Amino acid sequence: MSSLLTLLFQNQLSGYLLRKFKNSNGWQKLWVVFTNFCLFFYKTHQDDFPLASLPLLGYTVGTPGESDSIHKEYVFKLQFKSHVYYFRAESEYTFERWMEVIKSAASATGRMSLLVPRDPPEMNGN
Repeated sequence: MSSLLTLLFQNQLSGYLLRKFKNSNGWQKLWVVFTNFCLFFYKTHQDDFPLASLPLLGYTVGTPGESDSIHKEYVFKLQFKSHVYYFRAESEYTFERWMEVIKSAASATGRMSLLVPRDPPEMNGN
């Protein structure tokens, strides 16, 4: 468990990302904070309260495919079932950092689910 906690605290990241709006070509600039396996979205880095949050449990991260019709650099795609989000980083370095922490979060949440017992222990009256 301590290695998971180390991973949890090592993988904190924040910075501006552009988020693509559904069914439009527009991108919204947001301050994004990654912590505790969750993305938090703020209007600016000075805001105290997030506009929204996105728990990453179950999400996969990758790059957009041809069918996504996104022709920009440094874009990554978050997907869980029918939920799809596109984010654009400002440089190759920041793109790689975001991909790295989100991928490790996805694999860590997968490992954490293995630690949760599937059936509660049975109570015996002894």
